[in-house]
Amino acid sequence: MHSARFQHFTTVSRPDLSASRIAGLRADLKARKLHGLLLPRADIFQGEYLPPSEDRLAWLTGFSGSAGFCIVLEKRAALFVDGRYTAQAKAELDRKVVQPLALASVAPEKWLEAHVRKGGTIGYDSALFTERGLAKFREAAERSGFVLSALASDPFDAIWPDRPAAPATSVVPHEIGYAGIRTAEKLKQIENKLDEARLDALVISECPSVNWLFNIRAGDVPHLPILRAFALIERGKAPRLYADRARFTPEALTSLDGIVEIVQPSSAPNDGRVEIGADLERLTKSGSRIRLDVDTAPALFSEVIVRAGGKPSVGADPIALLKAQKNPAELAGTRAAHTRDGAAMVRFLAWLESALKKGPVTEIDAVIALENERIASGALVDISFATIAGAGPNAALPHYRVTEKTNRPISPGLFLIDSGGQYRDGTTDITRTLAVGTPTRAMKDAYTRVLKGMIAISRCVFPVGTSGAQIDALARQFLWSAGKDFDHGTGHGVGSFLSVHEGPQRISKFGTTGLLPGMILSNEPGYYREGKFGIRIENLVAVEQHPVRGGEREMLGFQTLTWCPIDTRPVIRSMLTREERAWLNRYHSETEARLAPLLEGEPLTYLRKACAPL
Repeated sequence: MHSARFQHFTTVSRPDLSASRIAGLRADLKARKLHGLLLPRADIFQGEYLPPSEDRLAWLTGFSGSAGFCIVLEKRAALFVDGRYTAQAKAELDRKVVQPLALASVAPEKWLEAHVRKGGTIGYDSALFTERGLAKFREAAERSGFVLSALASDPFDAIWPDRPAAPATSVVPHEIGYAGIRTAEKLKQIENKLDEARLDALVISECPSVNWLFNIRAGDVPHLPILRAFALIERGKAPRLYADRARFTPEALTSLDGIVEIVQPSSAPNDGRVEIGADLERLTKSGSRIRLDVDTAPALFSEVIVRAGGKPSVGADPIALLKAQKNPAELAGTRAAHTRDGAAMVRFLAWLESALKKGPVTEIDAVIALENERIASGALVDISFATIAGAGPNAALPHYRVTEKTNRPISPGLFLIDSGGQYRDGTTDITRTLAVGTPTRAMKDAYTRVLKGMIAISRCVFPVGTSGAQIDALARQFLWSAGKDFDHGTGHGVGSFLSVHEGPQRISKFGTTGLLPGMILSNEPGYYREGKFGIRIENLVAVEQHPVRGGEREMLGFQTLTWCPIDTRPVIRSMLTREERAWLNRYHSETEARLAPLLEGEPLTYLRKACAPL
């Protein structure tokens, strides 16, 4: 059996058990006099990445993707996924038990209206929904005459006998040399935001924001160095952090001494919901105006405030934008991390080229080899997500994760590898698609169009106030002209030794936040031909000031952070403009200059060959 330090290849989800598990859930619902259950892939913190103890959806259905929504009724069940996971859901589910459905074709609330009987009662866990997420189901219930009922307890406590324990990793300080700004200064910035919004208190429900604010890190979620905890900022008082004090190292406690009050959770499920609920009730009864984050605050908190006679102020968490705009120390750290990571990537690419000449190499072989090169840097804390290593048709699954069962040899055509590292000084995320043998003309054409889109984003200059949605089409235009597209965003935000997926910034059709200097984003257009091959090319970039000589407006652009050769073997050179070739040659020249001092021997030879100008 294969093994790696940070990534495992056994199949954790068990679609073959979904029939019996859903039967157990239905029995529990029947005892509660419920006719169905709404089940998002979520925990109380609304994080994209979940600890194993919270991944109810994977345990129940066998679906291992990072986004999905399930509705279980008395006689049928459906799982709704976006375009990233349509093929994966079909492959992972027992379709006799759970029907996979594309969100683009049918909304969960519409499907529910069509299949629930009038007067039926549908349960939901208010800890797993935001107010916004619940609203569409409330509207559907009013239209169709069914009843929504909040659960009094988690049904999975009874039906999941071998449920993993909740995470309890050590909490350590994130040193000021990496963080750049002390907690006291961050608190002043937040208090100013509360004054501007005329708020008395702020619930911090997004875990990366909690960790960013208090300059702490832990490891409660695989590949995400965070403490899962809530915090409360109350005007005129020390902020409160709801977490087990025993988990903090002496150094972490010292760093927080006199700044924050650590509130010990006293009862199950030990996530602080009881203690923060009591504080919300107290604040509400005193007439305080409390901000709940529209994206991450559980509806449970809104219910507490409403029961106490108040009305929550549901809106944007002001920390999100503060965290997104990296300070000089964070930007310097991420540049160092990307240079280190780029050298590890080149050592891996040189190994892969050599290994493929000697004999078969599998997807898992590649994942282990790349992880080992990152470990060899001596600075890796964790990988930033499970490496996506796709050969042949597996690469057509944008979020494919290799297992012992799905592992394929890397065969002639294209090989896609999407990976990243968590370092104390920064978080990396890089994708390269590599030619193996001679790719087909169709592969080369699609690859070149993806590359052109990636270069277009890298080169674009835009006025202050421009959102990701306004530049997303630049990455797609060359695919669109050939009647092609891809079903994920062009880019997501990235944290600083935090989540590899950070908001609110993104380059997407739905990216409405204006891009600001210091924001880090991915630039990763792709193309996927189901059952055949997949292509993605990804660098990280930072938004920076970009003055234009003679210009009349303040302009911004992107500074490249990722340095690693882009495979030019699949490029149809005649499809590149002179400007695109010049950009690619400059990129490779800079890549060679930055990485050559860190390499020797075969990897250095590979670097120089891969960075040769077109």
